[in-house]
Amino acid sequence: MKRKESSRPKLPKVSEEMKAWSAALADEAAGWPQVSARPFFGFTALYRGDKMFAALPRTRGWESAKSLAFKLETSASSVSARLKEDSRMHIWSSPLREARWFSFELSSDADIHDALDWLGRAYDAAAKSKKPR
Repeated sequence: MKRKESSRPKLPKVSEEMKAWSAALADEAAGWPQVSARPFFGFTALYRGDKMFAALPRTRGWESAKSLAFKLETSASSVSARLKEDSRMHIWSSPLREARWFSFELSSDADIHDALDWLGRAYDAAAKSKKPR
């Protein structure tokens, strides 16, 4: 897992292939309980109730033209280990915060399964996260 110096990600234009992958992921997540989707600066933001847990590219990528973003609390050591070992993963939030934003880069259809797994983890974490003050 690479840490970027900038706290603000680049937002490159996405390909038609990435738009198709994002649409497939959004369609799958739409079937989960309490999920809604809203436009968000070139992305489709996915919410569980009132908590945003992911951003899927519509016209812009999160860090690269083939990446999506999700929010996750990384207290479980097994999840932290997976995040660190996966070269497709990048962290965007401060390590001092409990909930962090990650980007996941897709390079082929084979990555859809793993992307959906990370979105599922983010969805589950949104149900457990604390309410904002």
